[in-house]
Amino acid sequence: MISLTRNIFILTNNVLICDKFNDTLKVSYVDGSYIDVLYQVRDRIHTGSVLISHPLMGSVKPNETPYRSIILEDKKGALDFQSLSIIESAIESCKKLLNDRPTPDWSNKVLEDFKFLDMKLLESALSSLGINY
Repeated sequence: MISLTRNIFILTNNVLICDKFNDTLKVSYVDGSYIDVLYQVRDRIHTGSVLISHPLMGSVKPNETPYRSIILEDKKGALDFQSLSIIESAIESCKKLLNDRPTPDWSNKVLEDFKFLDMKLLESALSSLGINY
């Protein structure tokens, strides 16, 4: 059973995350790329949400994987400038990396591996929040 002290939700473009957590957590699927997830996160921050997990967590660069899942706290109210600064920096880093070297056209097997890696990174972040599933 999940014990939540905050009103968290996940933005993701990884269907594995939706399949695994949709019944127990709020999950919003982004039908798009890694940078599209970052833009959606930025939009949510502008409405008051706060970053819980870092948008560039893990050692896989944005131009290497097409998948990203990010945890936010669902709030309404004042803009959290620290969250905004982090997401804007992440967007700029992502743009630079994608311009320098676009994401390869990975095989389906490699894409499945990247989905799995994204899920493991998210599980680790949830675990650090004390969320057991």
